This record gives sequence, C-alpha cells and structure tokens, in this order.
Amino acid sequence: MEKMIAVGIVWGATNAIMRRGALLWDEALKSSAKPHPHSTLCQKMRISVGNWAKLLSIWQYSIPFLINLSASATFFAILSDAPLSLAVPVTNATTFAATAVFGILLGERTHLPRAFFDKRIQHYSVHREVSEQEWNHQERDK
Repeated sequence: MEKMIAVGIVWGATNAIMRRGALLWDEALKSSAKPHPHSTLCQKMRISVGNWAKLLSIWQYSIPFLINLSASATFFAILSDAPLSLAVPVTNATTFAATAVFGILLGERTHLPRAFFDKRIQHYSVHREVSEQEWNHQERDK
C-alpha cells in the first residue's frame, strides 16, 4: 500500500507542476502562428507538431511529465502484486489530495472546504474498500 500512496503523491505533485508548465505553453501559443481556416492538412499538422514541440521544450512541463510517466510505470508494476479494486482507489484518492496540496503550495487558489469534503468522501470510500478486502482475505483463510 505504501507504494500506491507514493505513486499517488508523485502523480499529484507532477500534475500541479505540469499545470504551471501548461499555462506557460498557453502564453507561448498566443504569440505563435495559428492555422489559417483555409490551410492545407499538411500545414495544420506542421503547426500542431510545432505546438507539441513547444510544449515539450518547456522544462516546467517536460520534466514533471517524465517523472509522471515513471510513476505510471511503477503503478503498472504494482498492479501485478495488488488487487485492482484496492490499487486504483488508493492511488486515485492520494493523487487528488496531493494535487490539491501541491497546488496550494504553488500558490493556486483552491476552494478548501469543497476540496476537504471531496477528500473525506474519497477517504471513506478507500477505507471501506480496504476493510472489505481485509474481510474477504480473512474469510478465505478460514
């Protein structure tokens, strides 16, 4: 379970940081060429590939993105040893909570009461799922 929580924290932290990088990308796109309505498909594709290259050249996006992908690979490795019904809720709840916390640490405005309420619901759901998994495991051992 510790690995699932660690993956969720990494995903949450990188989500918040990538959001900042995406905002920088949006600013850069405002000053870049936009496809003309009568552009050819080749021209539209060239502009699109250029926009993606611009996104990946922004280190505030690309470095957290690579770290996020590493956490995804770790998550798939975890799935080989853990039940999906436990891994997904634990990791998702941790990711949502970590995204909110890291967003606050990065100075984003957050609706704290709503975020807290959402996290309590997720915590309850995860707790219920973990308890059910433990109960099923104990029943099988009898």
